[in-house]
Parts: sequence; C-alpha cells; structure tokens
Amino acid sequence: MHPLKKIVVIGPESTGKSTLCRQLAEYYNTLWCREYAREYLLTHGTDYSYANLLEIARGQIALEDHTAELVLEKYTNKSPLQNPLLFVDTDMYVMKVWCEFVFHQCHQWIIDQIAIRRYDLYLLCNTDLPWVKDELREYPDFQTRERLFLIYRNIMINQETPWVTISGDDDVRFEIAKQAIEKQLGI
Repeated sequence: MHPLKKIVVIGPESTGKSTLCRQLAEYYNTLWCREYAREYLLTHGTDYSYANLLEIARGQIALEDHTAELVLEKYTNKSPLQNPLLFVDTDMYVMKVWCEFVFHQCHQWIIDQIAIRRYDLYLLCNTDLPWVKDELREYPDFQTRERLFLIYRNIMINQETPWVTISGDDDVRFEIAKQAIEKQLGI
C-alpha cells in the first residue's frame, strides 16, 4: 500500500485555489478534491446559516475521504510513483475561518477534525490575483480579502505542517507550488 500524500490549497475566495488544484492534479496525474461548499451552495442557495456550515464541513470531509480512496485505488493498481498525491481545495481550517468570520463561533466538530486530520503540505494562496465575481463569492473588496489572508497566514504560522505562500499569476503560482511539493515531499 502506498502512503497517500495530501496537499491542501487554502486562502481567501478568488485566489486561484481551484485552478491551482486542477493544474497540479493534471501535472502529477492524480485527482483533486473539489470544494464541497460550492456544490452545496449552488444546490441550496447562498442564504446559509451557522448550522449549514457544519453540514458543509461534513460534506467536505466525506468528499475528501472518497477522493482519497479513488486516488489510492488508482495508484495501487497502476502507478509506479512511490507516494500518490491528493490535492485538496479547502480543509477544516477554511471552515473554521468561515464560521468565525461570519458567525463569530465555530462548531466543535470542525475543531476536532482539525486536531485529528493530517496533511503533508499547505499552499496558501495570496490575494494578488484580481477578484473574479461569481454567484457564490461574498468579499470583493481587497481590504476584507487581505484581512482573511492574514488570518490564514496566522493559522499557518501556528500549526506544524509545512506551508508555502503562493503568489503571482497562474503560471508563477504553479511553478512555486511544484517546487514546494518537490522540495517538501521529496518528489
């Protein structure tokens, strides 16, 4: 059995997380776990409650675990790579920030998941990309996005998993991420 390496891409909205996950998964010939909140909000609407954020968090974990199983199946049967990779767009730190930023509290279940789940590398996306409007995004102003980025950076500084800030245009971000992955994970 191959030990799965999980790389989480986090940061404020409209900072290129999904794009980076998709690029990295394609490059490393693996899968990426999408952000469950997008699917949830598109289905249920954008008028969410504090309780909905717990549902979204549970959905994110279920989706991540399911995608991890798919990656392990793929690599166990077909891949010569020593350690399969899974790129994760959003984790429980994002859910914690979302809960606290909007509702000034966080579900204990989310905090418990942060304590027990393990990842190999965090890629923290900076706010230096232009904000792109879509029906789910809430914070177009740079000051709010920068405030959120600083919250994420503080979280990264105060946890044990290696992390790298990702800045620049899409191509530069991809190169920074690839170098961090290869350095931190020895690929």
